Amino acid sequence: MRVFHKARLYFTLIVFLTISAGQSIAAYNVSCRSAIFSNSTKKVRYYGKRVHERVIPASTTKVMTALVVLENLSLDSWVSVSHNATLPQPSKIHVRQGEKYKVRDLLYAVLLSSANDASVVLAEAAAGSHWEFVTMMNNKAKKIGAKHTRFANAHGLPTKKNDQYTTAYDMYLIFREALKYPFFREAIKHRYKTIHSKDGRQVGLKSHNKILFKGWRKNVYGKTGYTHSAGACFVGTIDKGKETLIIAVFKCKNRWDDIKHIISQYAGIRL
Repeated sequence: MRVFHKARLYFTLIVFLTISAGQSIAAYNVSCRSAIFSNSTKKVRYYGKRVHERVIPASTTKVMTALVVLENLSLDSWVSVSHNATLPQPSKIHVRQGEKYKVRDLLYAVLLSSANDASVVLAEAAAGSHWEFVTMMNNKAKKIGAKHTRFANAHGLPTKKNDQYTTAYDMYLIFREALKYPFFREAIKHRYKTIHSKDGRQVGLKSHNKILFKGWRKNVYGKTGYTHSAGACFVGTIDKGKETLIIAVFKCKNRWDDIKHIISQYAGIRL
């Protein structure tokens, strides 16, 4: 009788813990303003929250910057730093006027360390001027179906007119296009990278993607963004078998927790 009683107590405890765990999962409130999580291989959406609502892209803008650069410049070509490229506010790698860098190294700086100055160097090299490059960015957005996106610069820093915006769905489309380039897929996986100017100046880079340092079971590779007005943003990818999943979150209070919850809950991937 005592054995039966103990077994019933253990069973009750297990049921209670299981229900409690389920309730805690269900009770989680995604903090971001807008989000999308889709299987880009099968084009199936797992989760969406205000996917077509206008949001500020912040440094997720640099995904489009990288995409346009990859379409227009050779990775091993050298590009020169203008005075104008030294002017943007941080994040930056503090390029110096007259220095030369390989395109691939500046792309690492853009995608890992979110270098605003490196973005301008690449924009000027690809288009002749920063503003011509922005036109190329906006034309590319329209071409791939990101119809509710407008970029005002190559780095995502705020403008006085506040005239740049995107949507979670549009950024999903942009990121999906960028993933077609092997260099882009490789670059976003780095935690650290060291680059050099042509005259030998060494610059150390560290990824702004904190997921790479959290020790999760699987990493989510992508591009961060943050400004006061945009809040915390992220667009990235994780594989599930042979399938590629893409997540984008904007204006988050708990960016990393949101990402972990959405991927775990809606794709069944243990992180």
